[in-house]
Amino acid sequence: MFSQTNIRNWINGQFVDPVSSSAQGGAQYLPVTSPYNGQVIGQVPLSTADDVSKAVEAAKAAFPAWSNRTLKDRAGILIRFHSLLTQHADQLADMVVLEHGKNKAEALASVLKGQETVEYALSLPQVAQGKNLEVSRGITCYDTRVPLGVVASVVPFNFPVMVPMWTLPIAIAMGNTMILKPSEKVPFTMTRVVELLKEAGLPDGVVNLVNGTAEPVNALIDHPDVKAVTFVGTSHIAEMVAQRCHKLNKRVLALGGAKNHMISAPDCNIEMTSTDVVNSFSGCSGQRCMAATVLLTIGQQQELIDKIVAKAGALRPGSKAGEVGPVIDQASVDKITRYINEAEASGARILVDGRPWTKEHSEGFWVGPTVILHTNKQDAALHDEIFGPVLSILAVENADEALAIENANPYGNAACIYTNSGATADHFIKRFSAGMCGVNIGVAVPREPFSFGGWNRSRFGNHCDITGDGGVEFFSTRRKVTTKWVPQENATWMS
Repeated sequence: MFSQTNIRNWINGQFVDPVSSSAQGGAQYLPVTSPYNGQVIGQVPLSTADDVSKAVEAAKAAFPAWSNRTLKDRAGILIRFHSLLTQHADQLADMVVLEHGKNKAEALASVLKGQETVEYALSLPQVAQGKNLEVSRGITCYDTRVPLGVVASVVPFNFPVMVPMWTLPIAIAMGNTMILKPSEKVPFTMTRVVELLKEAGLPDGVVNLVNGTAEPVNALIDHPDVKAVTFVGTSHIAEMVAQRCHKLNKRVLALGGAKNHMISAPDCNIEMTSTDVVNSFSGCSGQRCMAATVLLTIGQQQELIDKIVAKAGALRPGSKAGEVGPVIDQASVDKITRYINEAEASGARILVDGRPWTKEHSEGFWVGPTVILHTNKQDAALHDEIFGPVLSILAVENADEALAIENANPYGNAACIYTNSGATADHFIKRFSAGMCGVNIGVAVPREPFSFGGWNRSRFGNHCDITGDGGVEFFSTRRKVTTKWVPQENATWMS
């Protein structure tokens, strides 16, 4: 399936070995394992600042010619890229299944969701036009969008194709050149994507790929020729990235973690709500920043809980549609089971227990869907990002208590209200402390042109979102031009 088992960096339109390969002792590598069976499927290089320098040099050299092309011309290459992604979607999905652990349907959906951002980028020749206005007698103002230069994008493990597509198509369509740093846990899929970009006609150096862990990230941030950085990962690291960029007066957008709350009103549609809640918390093995993690029921809603338990308990492990895949590694297994154990020890009831999956599957990294009914509001599972298929349920007395709990959450990625009442929905939507809100939708991901981004400790840096219109704003700056061609009678200082 893979064109190479030892990953190489992609710089200036070709795969290259790390600079340190020629040094005494050679380059350092990390094993890449498949979550399904724990077997090593390849090796990823631990690139250094020297590799980043080579990538930046290539991107900087490519920038003048690339940025001088018209937006329409650049979008033309993305049209061909879009076609190639469609042709190879099944292959890319298989790569995601193997290196990440999604089931096949989830993997294919993630490729297609990434395609939506490519499609939005294709519209930019029309969407990204500047404004033009006669502001005074004989005076016209207009603005144009100007690319930043070399930009960097650091992406996480949980969506090997989709999250890189949040930034790459818009960034290069706007005339920037890019260096992408994939997660060292899932480095394979994007090596195929850059091959497709070259096949589509993208000039060498416009997109470069540097693998590794922390060193290339820090080198990208610190490099004076890198003009902007995007990051997606944990809030702790996102904040560090943003602070490091701010000290250098560098444009940055760093998306962090989440603890997403769903609230079920007494009038909710029980069948629809239970299905949506289970899909939200167990889909992609709970390894997504938009997953449901806490369900607050207004009053005792036993029928809803029974439905959730029945549907979650019926899920089975595997890679087929409707099955639940593994989590990314053993560290994730240990973290998830620790939170379940701690909740149980504090008196919470484990209504659906996913821990037996770990023992039943000696190969790979497995934790099954888990539903916890809490009585102690201080349980860590109610507050911390677990990043696994775990749902915490807590009954509250009224809407005010539910909102107080949601608002006290330090994150602000997503929130959802389940109800059949428009008035109830409106009440909650106006009071949630979250950037992406749903009504009867547990994974309320905006679709282009609406952009993806949370609030509070789910987002750091420049106050833009990462896709859609927010991405255009982040990856460009405005040049304002004021013109006068004919002298005016009775002119003032304003004309």
